[in-house]
Amino acid sequence: MRNIKINFADFWDDLDVNDNYFTNCLKQYYHVEISNEPDYLFCSVFGDSHLRYNCVKIFYTGENLCPDFNLVDYAIGFHQITFDDRYLRLPLYVMYGDACAKATDKHLFSDEYYLNKQKFCNYVISNSISDPARDEMIAVLNSYKPTDSGGRYKNNVGGPVADKIAFEKEYKFTMCFENTSDIGYTTEKIMEAFAGDTIPIYWGNPEIAKEFNPAAFINCHDYADFHAVLKEVIKIDHDEKLYLSMVKAPIMTDTSLANDYLKENYVSDFLRHIIEQPLDKATRHNTIYLGARYEHRAKVHWKLDKLLYYPRRLSYYLHNKIRIAKNK
Repeated sequence: MRNIKINFADFWDDLDVNDNYFTNCLKQYYHVEISNEPDYLFCSVFGDSHLRYNCVKIFYTGENLCPDFNLVDYAIGFHQITFDDRYLRLPLYVMYGDACAKATDKHLFSDEYYLNKQKFCNYVISNSISDPARDEMIAVLNSYKPTDSGGRYKNNVGGPVADKIAFEKEYKFTMCFENTSDIGYTTEKIMEAFAGDTIPIYWGNPEIAKEFNPAAFINCHDYADFHAVLKEVIKIDHDEKLYLSMVKAPIMTDTSLANDYLKENYVSDFLRHIIEQPLDKATRHNTIYLGARYEHRAKVHWKLDKLLYYPRRLSYYLHNKIRIAKNK
């Protein structure tokens, strides 16, 4: 097997560089060395240390942010971009192999299994900052029946749950709201709800019906407002036949885009294309003249952003609170 040197920069704090989705993907084809002088750097959005590296850079984001191809050579993200050989769309749920396996292997229990669910609806959220739509939907659902929070945010079940999917299995519905709404921005939330044998109430990617079977979930983007969504939830909640038809529906049809994203070699083919090129040919972004100046400005921007991070976070939180209060 060919030896390759890689490293990771600006990912979440608990990333294990030796055991993660990308490292394990590459280990199938290469002998992987984690090096401080890598030939290939996987970089993300939580810092600026990637700017100190001079190598082939592969950007990845699990957040709703567009890649900056002036700073990286390749990117993996949510947006529906076509850019030569430099970009791969990867919805976050693809990296949740256990949830994908449970959801796509539609076990289809007996009707009694589903009808015996006594609990109404849940959500599992830890991030306190999001689009105000999330809190608005929580309030609308609570106006009908109490909705249980199993995450750190607004927890009302005695503390954060240890197993999200097991927790969701107790409920008829799961509220699956992304932190923000954008075309293509699909995380693990809807897939975990499917894995939990529950009906997702989904908001986030307006084109989610292209990825999953519309008959298997409630797509908030199909309704005029959240009160109209609630009417549909109530209708399903009171109609056993309708409820069973949705909760037992396959999560994908033959035309669902998720079929392509879940193919075995979908990500590895993209990465191997990068690595099988000579290093000098694999470089894509400009590092000369205006390209170099662009990187310099990015470094200055990051220094300023670090100073303003917490004031901005507080301002965003207060703005959301005021907006929600005005909408009540």
